[in-house]
Amino acid sequence: MELPTPQDLRERRTALDLTQSALAERADVSQPLIARIEGGDVDPRLSTLRRIVEALDEVEGDVVRARDIMHEDVISVAPDDSVREAVELMESEAYSQLPVIQNGTPVGSISFSDVNQAGDDVAELPVSEVMSESFPPVSPDATVDEIRNLLEHYKAVVVTESGEAVGIITEADLAAQLS
Repeated sequence: MELPTPQDLRERRTALDLTQSALAERADVSQPLIARIEGGDVDPRLSTLRRIVEALDEVEGDVVRARDIMHEDVISVAPDDSVREAVELMESEAYSQLPVIQNGTPVGSISFSDVNQAGDDVAELPVSEVMSESFPPVSPDATVDEIRNLLEHYKAVVVTESGEAVGIITEADLAAQLS
């Protein structure tokens, strides 16, 4: 990833017909800071530069958010469902893992590998006894970059609002969006 120069930022802002004040408001920084960055007087923090670039992307309509790619129909199991029920659901839906949700809140995840690692005779055990940690939660406003970073370490992310699951995104969903 190549970082934009002060000239790049100024050209992009003016091409979008944004004032420094409008960009500053969208990026949640001060207008004098925008002026100093564009003038080359100050090197911004990476987090500040990211907010400015994301604000410019939003104006261009290039930012894809979690809400744009999530599956709203979250197929899940409850902690007290049997492992057999979880396996049958994964097989029927052709998923290799599922979130475990209790009263709308993600509390864990279960996968075929969790079941295999649990050993024999686990079919009648509750999911809570073989489940793994929950998929990480993200807000509906999370960007594709944020989601991509999480999916490097997790099988899925759960989109939550006020602690309740409202969607799910897997690596396959992200790949489909990017292709």
